[in-house]
Amino acid sequence: MLNSREQDFLNSYLATLSPDERELIPHVVAEHFCAEEHGANQCAELVRIGKKVATCSMKYWYDIGECPMPVVNSLMIVLDWSGKPTSIIQTTEVSESRFCDVSAEHAHAEGEGDQSLAWWRRAHHDFFQMECAGAGIEFSEETLLVQERFKVVYLADPD
Repeated sequence: MLNSREQDFLNSYLATLSPDERELIPHVVAEHFCAEEHGANQCAELVRIGKKVATCSMKYWYDIGECPMPVVNSLMIVLDWSGKPTSIIQTTEVSESRFCDVSAEHAHAEGEGDQSLAWWRRAHHDFFQMECAGAGIEFSEETLLVQERFKVVYLADPD
């Protein structure tokens, strides 16, 4: 469920679409990237400037119903850590991969760190290990991920 600020932001975007275009949107979520303030704000900015065009999450969260499975044309209202909408992204591709099979191309598209696969593996290994510990499950190189590619379709007005 969107709060009023998120809904107003979404409505501003939806007003730019035709009724037929709006019908193609399967669902909308509002969330921030990362589990801490610096990362959330940095990723929101990377999305805003077009450097971050991909993301991934553990499939586990979708399997247990924690989140709706992303599908092509899904929208995400990207929030900064404080909950302010910064952009709206639209999913263009969804795939699954084991952690150990994530490609250098995907790591680069995530736009974080030095955009290398080595950096991605280190950072995401630590992140997913922490997530798994919190969920009481085991992390391994075989852990299934849902990978998304997206495009920015709407930006907040600069302050």
